[in-house]
Amino acid sequence: MRRTDNERKIVLWLLTVLLLAVLPVYAQKLVFTPNWTAQAQFAGFYVAQEKGFYREAGVDVEIVHPSVSEPVMSRIIGGKCQVTMLMLPQAMEIIDRGVPLVNILQTSMNNGLMIISRRGKNPLTQKGARMGTWQAGSGLLGICMSNKENLDYEWVRYAANMNLFVTGALDGTLAMSYNEYYQLLQAGMPLDDKTVYRFCDHGYNIQDDGVYMTKAYYVRHRDQARRFADATRKGWEWAASHQEETLDIVMKYVRGNRVGTNRVLQELMLKEILRLQIDRESKKREFRLRRDMVEKASRLMHEQGVLEREVKYEELIAR
Repeated sequence: MRRTDNERKIVLWLLTVLLLAVLPVYAQKLVFTPNWTAQAQFAGFYVAQEKGFYREAGVDVEIVHPSVSEPVMSRIIGGKCQVTMLMLPQAMEIIDRGVPLVNILQTSMNNGLMIISRRGKNPLTQKGARMGTWQAGSGLLGICMSNKENLDYEWVRYAANMNLFVTGALDGTLAMSYNEYYQLLQAGMPLDDKTVYRFCDHGYNIQDDGVYMTKAYYVRHRDQARRFADATRKGWEWAASHQEETLDIVMKYVRGNRVGTNRVLQELMLKEILRLQIDRESKKREFRLRRDMVEKASRLMHEQGVLEREVKYEELIAR
């Protein structure tokens, strides 16, 4: 019996539906750039990659770390990655420059920034001191705080390591509680509550790391963004309950990227990163951007002249 054109079209449609049902989900390509070299700060992303969470979500993720010559802000602005990790003040600065960003997942609920004194003094008593900060934008909060407190620090920018601080060329330095702080302890430097100023304990608890896309890319790829965010959250939740295996994965990335570190330091970093993920009020990992912290950061940065205008919470939220 000969089929009519309509019957043939129906059969072809049914075959297409059946074929799509048995084929694996097409994985969309996505380049993710963390905001620094390979380390436990990004453990959840590595876990999501190695345990197949991204693949299961239908996202083909390539993790490309930044370099000194091509920092993370240059990569996201230049379109060399579709998704990146930024501290909240960094994201606000980029938006203020005219590049709209949206937060698709917040991986930190607390601030890990600190000032460490080299002279055995309280950093807030060292007015006019030579203070070290990173070449990239991670130290924006420190600069705003020092201006507000009228500390008149002389900021000395360095690329990465603590050599200037360790040798005594600086009076103090910015550091992260999960990174440089432990490096200095491993180097045998005595640190105590007198010489260490933790921003989170002095009214500057502004969220650190979040996952961002340009708004233009997000508008075109909302579903991909959601699947990437869900898989990343799954990676972090798995990392929190499987820390030894997570460290194995982290060390694989560390060795693959030839980063000079050790497992002890990475273990300390992982534990601190996981601690910073727990909201102080709810005692839970919420993975959300808090309106009050956005408003606090925006107001502070605008008052200190870092932002030309206040960046609104609604601008940052992926809808």
